[in-house]
Amino acid sequence: MTYLLPILGVLLSFVFVLITKPKSKEHFKLLLAFSGAFLLALTVFELLPSAYQNSNPKTVGVFIMLGILLQIFLEFFSKGAEHGHVHLDSEKSSFPWLLFVSLCIHSFLEGFPIENHDTIIYGILIHKIPIAIILSIFLLGSKIKLSNAILFIILFASMTPLGTYVAATFDFASEYFAPITALVIGVFFHISTVILFESSEGHKFNLRKLAVILVGISIAYFL
Repeated sequence: MTYLLPILGVLLSFVFVLITKPKSKEHFKLLLAFSGAFLLALTVFELLPSAYQNSNPKTVGVFIMLGILLQIFLEFFSKGAEHGHVHLDSEKSSFPWLLFVSLCIHSFLEGFPIENHDTIIYGILIHKIPIAIILSIFLLGSKIKLSNAILFIILFASMTPLGTYVAATFDFASEYFAPITALVIGVFFHISTVILFESSEGHKFNLRKLAVILVGISIAYFL
């Protein structure tokens, strides 16, 4: 299930969009807010204490900051797709390589902590579903060939399990597991906080979004 859940989450999200054909991502903002709160809470409750417990605190801090900077760099190419924004020209029919590569790097890295932290897979899964839905809306609404869109989604879905497999199999991954995990914590911090900040439109109070955020944090606490 560790390898299967992330794949199913992305593929079923794509099938959902293919069948229902939603025209707008606005309907998924509450799900996106929930996923951001849930992922952030799991990162704070599980990954962060483990990282500081098993490594030099200064080193952990450095790699967390590097993870934040890495995600900022990747978003120059993904245009924010990791947190629910796809600012690309839907009229283009060429394969979006920069978006694809940046999303794959992000997904590959987030698979590493799953090897030693079972519950983080639920945070990654809940994070992937709204992102996969929004990405699928873009791909299917663009002039990209359906076969290329399907290939994009399949490869994107396989990246997180590939990261988990590498972490479980290769010696270098075991040797550098702590700094890589700290790097991923930084990535998660950036993505989840951006989602939460953006979920408050115009910084107006929204009771429904506050409620789903609190639910996400509470579920993560009791996992």
